[in-house]
Amino acid sequence: MDNIILIGMPASGKSTAGVILAKYLGYDFVDCDLAIQNKTGELLHETIKREGAEGFIKIEEEVNLSLSPQKCVLSTGGSAVYSPKAMEHFKEIGTVIYLKVSPDSLTKRIHGRSLFLRGVIMRGNVRTIEELYEERRPLYEKYADITIDCDNITVNDTVLAMLSKLHFAK
Repeated sequence: MDNIILIGMPASGKSTAGVILAKYLGYDFVDCDLAIQNKTGELLHETIKREGAEGFIKIEEEVNLSLSPQKCVLSTGGSAVYSPKAMEHFKEIGTVIYLKVSPDSLTKRIHGRSLFLRGVIMRGNVRTIEELYEERRPLYEKYADITIDCDNITVNDTVLAMLSKLHFAK
């Protein structure tokens, strides 16, 4: 239960804040998207193109279930919440923190960058950030032990908020 697992939308700051949090705590850091890339030997968007959304989610689940670190901050892919098995595994091995960012803020953060090239899973009729947010928000809320509202705050403020909620504050 020494791990901290970060969940949230693409561009919510999971990897950026996660690295800083891990350094502050003296923990290891694992980016689950990079673990998937290491397993497949290709970029996320290449795996999604080859396997489709559901195939990618299965690979993501396998990778996430294989992780059993100690004293580690894990930055999950935004689609990790599509796997109840993986999310229950994460809840067993650590504290799950949802980095909540509104669709407006996400649009500003992602502006000019391709969601496809970021390896973002868009299932069914979901085509916009707003639709993706509405699909995933209930899942993030369901699995979160802690929620941090990251709208209009810096990465450092996000890290301080996590430390405070985790009772690691200075």
